[in-house]
Amino acid sequence: MSSHDIPAAAEDFSKRRPSLRAGRPLGRIFTSNEFGLILLIAVFAVIFGLTAKGFLSPFNLFTLGRSAAVNIMIGLSMMTVIVTGGLSLAVGAIGVCAAMLCGYAIEVLQLHWAAALIGAIALGAGLGFVNGFAVVRTGLHSFIITLATMSIFFGTMIFLTRAEAYRNLPPLFGSFGKMKILGYVSPLLLVTFVVALVLVWLYRRSVLGREMLAAGARPEAAELSGIRVGRVTVLCHMLSGALAAIAALMLVARNGAAIPSMAGQLGQDWLLPAFLGPVLGGALLNGGKAPVLGTCLGAALVTLLTSGLLLLQLGEFWVQSFLGLLLLVAVFMDKARRSYLAYRNLV
Repeated sequence: MSSHDIPAAAEDFSKRRPSLRAGRPLGRIFTSNEFGLILLIAVFAVIFGLTAKGFLSPFNLFTLGRSAAVNIMIGLSMMTVIVTGGLSLAVGAIGVCAAMLCGYAIEVLQLHWAAALIGAIALGAGLGFVNGFAVVRTGLHSFIITLATMSIFFGTMIFLTRAEAYRNLPPLFGSFGKMKILGYVSPLLLVTFVVALVLVWLYRRSVLGREMLAAGARPEAAELSGIRVGRVTVLCHMLSGALAAIAALMLVARNGAAIPSMAGQLGQDWLLPAFLGPVLGGALLNGGKAPVLGTCLGAALVTLLTSGLLLLQLGEFWVQSFLGLLLLVAVFMDKARRSYLAYRNLV
């Protein structure tokens, strides 16, 4: 097969699964993952609006939007790795490293904030490259590799920064994080919306995105089609790292400072949102599917539930327990969905 045939082969391969959905009656939309999430968001919004005092206040809606923007970005960061059938436990550690570099570049190196942002995103992509390269070269599952690099990245960052926060950032950061559009919409949501649109274009319109989907769905068949699966895996991890960096920079704007504990110890506070968004959104854990809209809705649902339960004063422990249970249910649903697809010969 010549190099000119590779894009065509990748496009044909990646379109097989969507073509199976072609011609579905309009009524099947109401059984889709996305519609179910929209319905759940509406139901819980009504429940919390009636039971949680202040839930629908402009201030809480603004706060909810800011939190949802970050959680969606975290979910998208994980989704780009799940596309290949892998996982990344290091998204939080990568994000914190990128945020701390941004703070260091501005406060210590006196760089322009735009250069610091670009450098932080580049560091996120670079750390993602380390993960992807290690996965490809060793042949180990990304779960093992990123479990190790999570500690390495975070520990190195703590050593270099001495766990010192960078708070002398330009007022622009804090102003952007506190800005309100139409009274209660955070501009951070607009950033997330733009990134989501770019990802939709990537997976639906670009050859590279179709290669990513093909490499995740059937790696052996993708290799036979001329797709360099190892290269695609590395690129997916790099994209994940860049998105994790953007999520962390959004937190810097929200907090007005770069703080080592912004994602918890070793970045573990990001793990539940990172997994829940894509899994609830319909991502297949064995790869081959990139539900960008579903991931956005899944992360929004998680944010809504967290905010509502906290306003009902259930306590942080019970909120985390509920989200963990929700993740477990979502994983079982993913397993059932894969069994159904295999039974119907759709995978």
